[in-house]
Amino acid sequence: MNSSPGLSSLLWFIAIVAMIPLVLWLLKRTPVGGAGGGGLLRHVAMLPLSASQRIAVVEVGQGEARRWLVLGVTPGSITTLHTLEPQEGPTAAAPGTPGFAQLLARLSGTKQGGQGGKLGR
Repeated sequence: MNSSPGLSSLLWFIAIVAMIPLVLWLLKRTPVGGAGGGGLLRHVAMLPLSASQRIAVVEVGQGEARRWLVLGVTPGSITTLHTLEPQEGPTAAAPGTPGFAQLLARLSGTKQGGQGGKLGR
């Protein structure tokens, strides 16, 4: 059985094109493709300030070298605003103390529920 060279080339082309999604899927899930990052970077919290600006807290490092970075994120840049020691809970605020969003809302004159208010109430 002698197949034409054109048919053989077409079959190889189809086989290679069909394998591309499979190879990309495998690469995404292996350490070679970046899936095994080793936990060197972890998202802790995010506070949107506007549609294009936010404050993010990320944890970098492992063990004793772990740090939390408070980052100002805009479309054009990422700026380190502060460095913190890592906290055990999901937020840095102690129980019973207002979080950053509540403090910001209080300073801007509004309450958390969307009601108008004044500072000092």
